[in-house]
Amino acid sequence: MNLKWTDIEDIAIELCTQYPDTDPQWINFVDLKQSVCDLEHFSDDPARCNERILEAIQSAWIEEKD
Repeated sequence: MNLKWTDIEDIAIELCTQYPDTDPQWINFVDLKQSVCDLEHFSDDPARCNERILEAIQSAWIEEKD
């Protein structure tokens, strides 16, 4: 499985698994972007990311964590 920036829900699931002690509500976008890029199955260009994508990932992560 190769994750791309558009795989919002799958990224959120992976973030929950990889960072179980992180509260996604308080992560800043710089750290969030790095956390996504560090995921084992992530293989998209970091330059293709924007604030809208990071907001969607953060929201999905918060929802997944609840």
